[in-house]
Amino acid sequence: MTAGDTIAAVATPPGVGGIGVLRVSGPTVRAVASVLLGDVPAPRHAAFRAFRDAAGREIDRGLAIYFPAPFSFTGEDVLELHAHGSPVVLDMLLARLVQLGARLARPGEFSERAFLNGKIDLAQAEAIADLVNASSEAAARSAARSLAGAFSQEVHELVEALVALRTHVEAAIDFPEEEIDFLADARVRDELAAIRSRLANLTRNARQGALLQAGMTLVLAGAPNAGKSSVLNALAREEAAIVSPTAGTTRDIVRAHIAIDGLPVHVLDTAGLREGGEAIEREGMTRARAAMARADHVLVVLDDNERDHDVASLLSHVPADISRTLLYNKIDLTGRPAGEFVTPAGVALAISAKSGAGLDALRAHLKHRMGYQPAGEGGFIARRRHLDALARAGTHLDLAAEQADQRAGELLAEELRGAQRVLGEITGAFTTEDLLSRIFTSFCIGK
Repeated sequence: MTAGDTIAAVATPPGVGGIGVLRVSGPTVRAVASVLLGDVPAPRHAAFRAFRDAAGREIDRGLAIYFPAPFSFTGEDVLELHAHGSPVVLDMLLARLVQLGARLARPGEFSERAFLNGKIDLAQAEAIADLVNASSEAAARSAARSLAGAFSQEVHELVEALVALRTHVEAAIDFPEEEIDFLADARVRDELAAIRSRLANLTRNARQGALLQAGMTLVLAGAPNAGKSSVLNALAREEAAIVSPTAGTTRDIVRAHIAIDGLPVHVLDTAGLREGGEAIEREGMTRARAAMARADHVLVVLDDNERDHDVASLLSHVPADISRTLLYNKIDLTGRPAGEFVTPAGVALAISAKSGAGLDALRAHLKHRMGYQPAGEGGFIARRRHLDALARAGTHLDLAAEQADQRAGELLAEELRGAQRVLGEITGAFTTEDLLSRIFTSFCIGK
């Protein structure tokens, strides 16, 4: 695929910087370079040039790099301009590129063209956005491995195994005169079992990759003055929230982003939960309940120095389908040992946000509740849609096993085709315009 128009965008973030980069891609790149720079630079060599407006006046000076098709990121002719990072200068250069026939790129359009031109597959394209937005070192390394094709390679190998099994099954269906009951052959069952095992392993790895990409949303809830803000500050290792002995200090939601062994955690400190309260406090409690409904996990914080906890009332505010942990804070005042212990309401943790006692146990507990293991050297990034595709492929393979047991060859072949099609959605072998639009419009402009 070669697009009929040329696109341009600023590829560096908004704001003032030492260098700003503009990217141009499309069939008229050479003509644009000739007018803007006075010539077309040698391929893949940084050339120092003046960038000129329509009247020949110099807008700026900087580096120009020309990448001829197909040896470029998009597979088309690409020109990169490295100018000074003034927003005014970059806007002037972008306006000049539009004047020369380019149009402003849509979000993610450069990556979309790279995908459509076969330079990367869909999982690699998504890894670009994940690498740009990585919130931890582990996430960045895993996204880089996905961009290099680690995830795609595993999917391709699984698809190849499916194709080989399909070939055997459909050949036997197409040549019934051989009078061989191929479904009685152990080969079909053995290969199908091996494929299901590989899919299960890939799914486990993808779940870890999805945690690295999306992270964990953790809500701190509980009664006023239980120390929720202190817990937030202790986890964040900074004064992210105001701490005061006055009950009800937190009214709106306070957010902090942390990483636990590479797992991104979005921590939300919410207003204290109690009956009554004035209008602003009640609005804060409403927002707290809404945050809990969207959480992956809720820490219900209690003051260990108080002995009359109404645990049932506090837990009633947490949606029944959201996992939660009771967190007894301020053990520096009570002498309770730090760590896990059992209560009638379930497993609880004892910590002191002030002294730090029990915080390591809390971090380990959160990783365990999410099923998270630190990414190894073979880890990769993944998304929720990948997990959905793998789950649907697993359903097809489960049904395929049933059809094999019932010796229904045509239905077995159909389930294998379904599994192959669903796995193809991950890399883009089978996709829709709607899916592509949803994926690439989530990218930043210039990528």
